[in-house]
Amino acid sequence: MKDIMGMMKKAQELQARMGEMQENLANMTVEGSAGGGLVTVTLSGKSDLRGLKIDPSLFKEDDVEVLEDLIIAAHADAKARAEAEMSQKMQEMTAGLPLPPGMKFPF
Repeated sequence: MKDIMGMMKKAQELQARMGEMQENLANMTVEGSAGGGLVTVTLSGKSDLRGLKIDPSLFKEDDVEVLEDLIIAAHADAKARAEAEMSQKMQEMTAGLPLPPGMKFPF
């Protein structure tokens, strides 16, 4: 019975920390880039697009497809960085809890 109470207490603590983490993620920003920095994308921790920077040298009519590809690549880079940061924070937060391997919390 004592173990169950301890687990319940840890679960409540985890729930409170998860709420705080979700709030922090909404305020976090991550940058990703492509083309050696010619295109930079800024995302929130929840992968919402917050900013886009394009080097003026890319504004040529015949380079539109290249620019589009670089924007997609920069977005993917920023999203991967945000996911890696979220995963790291989740590992730190759940360290020491008896969770099944591979268990992920939905955000």
